[in-house]
Amino acid sequence: MIKRIVALAILVPLGVILIMLSVANRSAVTLALNPFDPSDAVLSVTAPFFVFLFVTLIVGMIIGSVATWFKQGKHRQTARAQASEAVKWHSEADRQKAKAQQIAASLPAPEKRSAA
Repeated sequence: MIKRIVALAILVPLGVILIMLSVANRSAVTLALNPFDPSDAVLSVTAPFFVFLFVTLIVGMIIGSVATWFKQGKHRQTARAQASEAVKWHSEADRQKAKAQQIAASLPAPEKRSAA
């Protein structure tokens, strides 16, 4: 519940800011990809400025996500190894428990003492 409230407290103002940026930056801007001839129409893109802002934001989020994924790879590998070891030891414990029950079943029943 607290996570949801915190997320809303962050996402709602962020959404309002992004909408305000979109409305304020509707004018067309040309992004020239040829630094030697900026008027080259083949290597230029014309779009509203907020499109460039959103594309930059999305590309940055994707790059950050991929970098985080690769950085945390060693932790995922360790978790997989520990999970497989836990399964191995759990099955060993079950085997030993079954063996102990089998041994206990084969022992003669203890004699009951009478209180006289």
